[in-house]
Amino acid sequence: MAKLVLVYSLVVLGLALTSNAATYMVGDNSGWDISTGLDTWAQSKTFVVGDLLLFQYSSSHSLEEVKKEDFDSCNTTNVARTFTNGNTTVPLTEPGTRYFVCGNQLHCLGGMKLQVNVEDNQANPPIGAPQAQPAGGTLTQPSSKSNNPASVIPTSAGFVYGGRDCIVMAFLGFVASMFWVVQV
Repeated sequence: MAKLVLVYSLVVLGLALTSNAATYMVGDNSGWDISTGLDTWAQSKTFVVGDLLLFQYSSSHSLEEVKKEDFDSCNTTNVARTFTNGNTTVPLTEPGTRYFVCGNQLHCLGGMKLQVNVEDNQANPPIGAPQAQPAGGTLTQPSSKSNNPASVIPTSAGFVYGGRDCIVMAFLGFVASMFWVVQV
């Protein structure tokens, strides 16, 4: 009985330390593309520290993180980071505004740019997030990747459950197993 209580205590502690981060596929089914209404897409979302942005794009596009001035003018010569692998995950690690543009200046001028306002997440700080790989990094592209972002992740509504939800579920599992042990 004591071992069972110890095991469940460790499970509850482990689940309580998880993050409530959301993973957003930029542009939903359309992905990072000039035909996507990126302004409208971002306005309907609330981004918090710990969330992840997943950019899916074809080889005719790239992803560049820039400063506000360069975002406003679509200046693609002064970039903070460049990504070209077609499958980029960017962790939102601190509150503030982030700016992303397509490396093709004509695409940026056509609206292929994204401003993301990241709010502080004091209730559930992130435990850790994967780091985005800059161009020339060692991230390999899967050979089965298509240029259809919808084939990878259909929506941006996915969540990694953690925090209070996990504690409640672990407690219910503990109570159920206690009833099971008492009956046996």
